[in-house]
Amino acid sequence: MTIWRGQHPLILASQSRARQMLLANAGISFDAVPADIDERSVQKNSGLSAPGEIAGLLAREKACFVSSKNPGRYVVGADQTLALGNRLFSKPAGRAQAADQLRLLAGQTHELYSAVAVARDGKLVFSNVSIARMTMRHLGVSEIEAYLDQAGQAVTTSVGAYQLEGLGVHLFERIEGDHFTILGLPLLPLLAFLRGEGLLNV
Repeated sequence: MTIWRGQHPLILASQSRARQMLLANAGISFDAVPADIDERSVQKNSGLSAPGEIAGLLAREKACFVSSKNPGRYVVGADQTLALGNRLFSKPAGRAQAADQLRLLAGQTHELYSAVAVARDGKLVFSNVSIARMTMRHLGVSEIEAYLDQAGQAVTTSVGAYQLEGLGVHLFERIEGDHFTILGLPLLPLLAFLRGEGLLNV
């Protein structure tokens, strides 16, 4: 059973299984339609350097791109950036880069900036950026290698080389922020917007 009241299902402009899971668990009917945009080019051409602004821009671009091709539909775009001080992290290209990222993050507190945007008919109608602060344990070389052995290729699918909903939880000693922000979709502000649009019956 769905709580969605829209004439057509929501569109999620993302291939992320975590984001799809969050919407599905919330009882929302949606179609997943990945946004075919060059994220690195969009980021570079924007001239932005603040991680929250970059996440917000990419979420908006994804939502508006898919929305322009699906008239009348509400489209959700999302993006997440990770920053350690002034340094931005991207998804690691492989195991070696994942190990390098974990060595840098170990024993430190970094920030996750998760952005969500909603567009309709190619125009932005809502956006939000939420922050989570993540403190990683001190990790030795053997612990990092053991984690990488267990996590396998999954480390290349997430910025920072971890997925908190999986084995990545073992890397942390403290977390400040809500679960949805950490998984890459600020769900509570999104639901509040959809409710305000009369699209939810709860």
